[in-house]
Amino acid sequence: MSDWTDLDYFDSNIPCLAACPVHTNAGMYVAAIADGDDELAYLTARLPNPFASVCGRVCAAPCEDACRRGEIDRPIAIRALKRYVTEQFGPESGGGSLWTRVASPPARRRTQSVGIVGGGPAGLACAHDLARWGYRVTVYEATDRLGGAMWLGIPEYRLDRTVLAADVAAIVDLGVEVEYNTRLGRDVTLADLRRRHDAVFLAIGATLGRGLDIDGADADGVFKAIEFLINMNRGFQVTIGERVVVVGGGDVAMDAARTALRTADYHRDAGNLPPETAARSAMEDALDAARTAARAGARSVTVISLESREEMPAHDFEIEEAVLEGVAIIPRRGPARIVVEDGRTVGVETVGVTRVFDADGRFNPTFDDDDRRIIEADTVILAIGQAIDLDALGSDGPAISTRRTIAVDDETGATSEADLWAGGDAAKGPRTLIAAIADGRRSAASIHHSFGGEEADSRPGRMVRLDRFHRLTDTYDRLDRVEVPTLPTARRVGLAEVETGFTPEQARCEANRCLRCFANIMLDVERCVLCALCADVCPVDVIALVPSEEIDPTRAGGTALVLDETRCIRCALCIERCPPDALSMGVWTGVGVPQWN
Repeated sequence: MSDWTDLDYFDSNIPCLAACPVHTNAGMYVAAIADGDDELAYLTARLPNPFASVCGRVCAAPCEDACRRGEIDRPIAIRALKRYVTEQFGPESGGGSLWTRVASPPARRRTQSVGIVGGGPAGLACAHDLARWGYRVTVYEATDRLGGAMWLGIPEYRLDRTVLAADVAAIVDLGVEVEYNTRLGRDVTLADLRRRHDAVFLAIGATLGRGLDIDGADADGVFKAIEFLINMNRGFQVTIGERVVVVGGGDVAMDAARTALRTADYHRDAGNLPPETAARSAMEDALDAARTAARAGARSVTVISLESREEMPAHDFEIEEAVLEGVAIIPRRGPARIVVEDGRTVGVETVGVTRVFDADGRFNPTFDDDDRRIIEADTVILAIGQAIDLDALGSDGPAISTRRTIAVDDETGATSEADLWAGGDAAKGPRTLIAAIADGRRSAASIHHSFGGEEADSRPGRMVRLDRFHRLTDTYDRLDRVEVPTLPTARRVGLAEVETGFTPEQARCEANRCLRCFANIMLDVERCVLCALCADVCPVDVIALVPSEEIDPTRAGGTALVLDETRCIRCALCIERCPPDALSMGVWTGVGVPQWN
């Protein structure tokens, strides 16, 4: 147990908060939902994340991986609970502008100007924070609309484009200027931008797919996954035939496979529409076409992966959804060559994989050349990684890393050039949406600091002692996880969003499972008499009295009271039982707690 002095410890002792790249206090907003305060829940979720509504649908949810409830049974459905409150209060709800209470427009404008190259999650997150601090911000976007990988790479059945458009519009409304159809290296140079602006943030993404150096890789019918997804999400016609093989074991491979099942031969081109209406019109056209066209998706989609099922880098739920929809997964096989007839792909010759990682855990696959098999295919989609268009930076750009990304300081995004910052996939390689958002926010804070701005979120945390905290009549520790509602498999066609979201009753039930480990059991060492009654009453046996030398060899001869934080269910029975009132419960109001005057 901890005393009251090391308060910063509690920011890292909330596992869901510590795991979130933008430090969302998930436990706090989940508890608010359980208590019926959905407005506070939304503000807590929105405070550190300008794309809270988008993340409520498609975040990789590292908070769930870290959730202590998972040590007992299954983690809290944190992402789905975020969606539940954003549907009520987010920009997509159409019910006002509650988010301005934690993300208001600036009170005054600054003189400095910042150019941001790329209107994806990293670029827009950076623009959001800088605009809030009053900087003159211009985003240079290579396409006709903002969103980057959120609309080019994420299929519409996972992310409703109206939700994305609403989150983007809320950022632009802070006073962000946008120059569409402006590609770095073609329409504008980095030198031009450095002359125009006092600082430049590079968030150009990783939009180039990686190919394979095998026979037939250039044949008709071979796509790179990112190019396939971009074409589909832009509404361009893509004919893939009836048999598709996807090569790769990551989330992009799952997206490509599930998209291939939904491919319909219709064409919707919103490229000539005004940028402010393109996203909405594209979705409306797509929905109309999806309702009326014959949905001619692939009849057979197979994913081959070098890794075993347990080693595949894709998230478990992504694989499970793909299998549920009919995608076949063949692990431990790699592509040896593309089988070609008359210039057209007809199959993939695969080879067995005996090992993917060497004894040191490094990626170093080995193959069994005697184990070969041909899988028939009309189309092969390569989902084996993405690359950055470094040529766009020109000859006077920042230093490049050995990974062929823009070299940056991991904490600030600063490059080798004093006026240049970079983040997202351009600097770190392809990663998750929430990691890109965090990069943009960190670089915004660094840019702000370089101009003499105060440290962001510098307010110190404090511990608030609770007079009462017990859940003795509740069954929260025995409730099963509420499954996130989804469309029946038979209805997963066209652009229909697969997840449908929690009802209020489902949300309250799931939120009540939260252990509330943002609340901490506090020990007053001056009052404790080491009676061990707290250990006796603990229903999950996570409190113990042990010789002090087991904790610190330099303190022999004493007794230590220890608590296993990972398994504590915060029932507060120990507090109720403590005769000298040495134990109490405190809530930490440090990182991620909304405060306004």
